[in-house]
Amino acid sequence: MISRHLVLQTDFGLQDGAVSSMRGVAYGVADNIVVSDLTHGITPFNIFEGSFRLFQTFRYWQAGTVFVSVVDPGVGSNRLSIIAKTTTGHYIVTPDNGTLSHLLTNGLIESARVIDETTQRLPGSEKSATFHGRDIYAFNGAKLASGQTRFEDYRQSVSVDDLVRLPITPGRYQETQYGQPQLVGNIDITDVNFGSLWSNIPISEFEKLNLVYGDTLRVQITHHDHVLFDEVLPYVHTFTDVNPGEPLIYIDSVYTVAFGVHTGSFEQTYHVGAGQNWAVVLTKEAQ
Repeated sequence: MISRHLVLQTDFGLQDGAVSSMRGVAYGVADNIVVSDLTHGITPFNIFEGSFRLFQTFRYWQAGTVFVSVVDPGVGSNRLSIIAKTTTGHYIVTPDNGTLSHLLTNGLIESARVIDETTQRLPGSEKSATFHGRDIYAFNGAKLASGQTRFEDYRQSVSVDDLVRLPITPGRYQETQYGQPQLVGNIDITDVNFGSLWSNIPISEFEKLNLVYGDTLRVQITHHDHVLFDEVLPYVHTFTDVNPGEPLIYIDSVYTVAFGVHTGSFEQTYHVGAGQNWAVVLTKEAQ
């Protein structure tokens, strides 16, 4: 299925001509595709963040959509350039450096093929090794989105099990040694504009606590095993269920457990953050 949609994600920002060059290459390949942006505001070199943003977004685009994700601190090295096909029929053109970690952890990558960086690239770009986003990923993404090439035309396969995967421990329900219900997980990402923290604890695990709105949980947030936040917070439907400036637990738009402040920033108020080394434990204490 060809959707003719090409969606770009990078850590390039919009201050220079990098993204515009990628768009130009894509439209030079085919002027009947639609090039859109996922984001160009990924924190520089933060592969984990890029992995999450793909996972957050891809399912809302129709099958056949091609994503180009370039967060590539190893550009020009011996890491592979690949095209991955999801179980939902989407395609992701990216370096094999962990960008697919969240999709892999959730069993959403069906297969992957290798791009030949020597031959399958923008003609005339062979002497450059530092802008693969333009010369390889945008170029191949546009060819795939337009139907000029097919996924199967990339002959070299790579096993899904061999793709680079950052360590991600799925959020889960458990019980303490004293029988207290508990949720453990990571803080994957910050809601950038508003400072809420989104965990990787899915609603399916959260619902095992059998809570109702207004119930409270003890929330402990750690960074490299150092406790930086330890308070009892209410579980609510939305922000206005608490007073301005008060913290809360809620279910975010990707259906995981999140922590926010009514008209404030949880991140800034409590000096906490998100990423691979941020963990959270929620405990249902005896009433």
